[in-house]
Amino acid sequence: MVDILPNSFSVHGDQELEPPAESPEIEKLGVDDMLQKYCGEFGSWQLRHFLLTCLAWALESIHTTVMIFADRQPGWRCLDGGSGRGCSPDAHSVCDLRPGSWEWIHGKGSSTVAEWGLVCGERYKVGLVQSLFFVGCMIGAGVFGHLSDSKLGRKGSLAVICLLNAVFGNLTALSPHYWTYVLFRILTGFSTGGVGVCAFVLATEPIGPNKRTVAGMSTFYFYSAGIAILSGIAYIFPSWRALYIASSVPSILFILILPFINESPRWYLVRGKTKQAMKIMQQIAKSNRKHLPGSVLLVLDEEVDVNMTPNEAEGEPRKPITGSVIDILRSPVARFRLFLTMTIYFTVTVVYYGLTLNVVNLKTNLYLNVFLNAISEMPAFILTIVLLDKFGRKRLAIGTQFFSGLFCIIGSLLKSHGEWKVVRMVCGILGVFGMAGTYNLLLIYSLELFPTVVRNAALGCAAQALHMGAIVAPFVVVLGGRVAFAVFGACGILGGALAVYLPETLNRPLFDTLAAMERGESV
Repeated sequence: MVDILPNSFSVHGDQELEPPAESPEIEKLGVDDMLQKYCGEFGSWQLRHFLLTCLAWALESIHTTVMIFADRQPGWRCLDGGSGRGCSPDAHSVCDLRPGSWEWIHGKGSSTVAEWGLVCGERYKVGLVQSLFFVGCMIGAGVFGHLSDSKLGRKGSLAVICLLNAVFGNLTALSPHYWTYVLFRILTGFSTGGVGVCAFVLATEPIGPNKRTVAGMSTFYFYSAGIAILSGIAYIFPSWRALYIASSVPSILFILILPFINESPRWYLVRGKTKQAMKIMQQIAKSNRKHLPGSVLLVLDEEVDVNMTPNEAEGEPRKPITGSVIDILRSPVARFRLFLTMTIYFTVTVVYYGLTLNVVNLKTNLYLNVFLNAISEMPAFILTIVLLDKFGRKRLAIGTQFFSGLFCIIGSLLKSHGEWKVVRMVCGILGVFGMAGTYNLLLIYSLELFPTVVRNAALGCAAQALHMGAIVAPFVVVLGGRVAFAVFGACGILGGALAVYLPETLNRPLFDTLAAMERGESV
């Protein structure tokens, strides 16, 4: 018989019962704090996820730079007896030769230039299709930037992009005439434009703040590796049609990898899918051999100090927090950052692409040239990674752009013949070196400047400005000589001057919402 006494728990007087266990107090943490405290900032889970996701960067570089080989002007030679019919091997251009007195060395199928006669008065069409490709990239970056922040998510957008890349790449190879080719290149650009934004954000968002910088800066190695791989593919497949098919195969293979890639827990969180976000955080902790207590709850930055309802505390779905470019424009802080970021991206791209577009005019082995060009950028990436946490994002962004702009201005003052031509070439190499470093650090800088809810939308806008600079670059190159170098120098100096007004994000938290970012800015 049990005797029940007030305010006590006993059996037959002497034998006490244990009081009911109290439920553990819920510990609310943001993504960064949870990664640092319980899950691990960069363990085996993040390494696998990072490597698989960043393979998409190689796809972007392949689909972008394939035009260098497909649209090249191949060598030509006089036909037998051509000298007597108006053909001279010493002629500077086929435009000076009589039709029918010469032929393309590797046949008309070697490039689009040879197949459709894009020489002489039709030469502008080569630059036109390249510029229109970047127009497609600009549109696609904005569209997929929005979709990856909203309904599709980062992983879903990447899946759609790779599928479209594979389809449009293969259709390009079947183009019956020039204007169909232009159309499919625009469509390929549309899908390619979203690759970098989605892959970069998806790869870096699950990484802790102390490791995110180095990881984010390392994504460009995959881009350069893609260009180097393309050189080999182009060497094996000299026909432009076969090249487009071969360069589309990696996109098909990447679709098979996607099931092994997870969606971003940050995206799940801002979409109100807390259970899915917590499931991924638990996977990260388990894979990294860490322990994530059941009493820990993942919340947005602004909810850490806010009392939650029982359903929310149990991880029940909340109303999703959405954001778009309109929300960025409504926020004075975010609006100013977006304006500066887009302008800097534009100037950087004009210089970067402008200084590298002359590779087909160097009269050397094109395949080796493109390969070495890709490899030569890697020291700039290494140097940026080493210096980024020492000097901060802001000072390094200013310094690398001023460095590039200075050497471009020096190049504009030099003559283009004799030994001065070599010095000008060195100035161009140093200009590319500086901008390659800027290009690299801008990605991690931009990621940290905007909160999760609008991060991809903001990066999509920045990517649009980037592609707009790529559109303009070929027209600057046409100016040639000192004028082109002067324009590149002015763009470098302008970009560095604008970076002065950006805030430093080193050792600052990665905010989830605009409200949290504005509060952090006021501190």
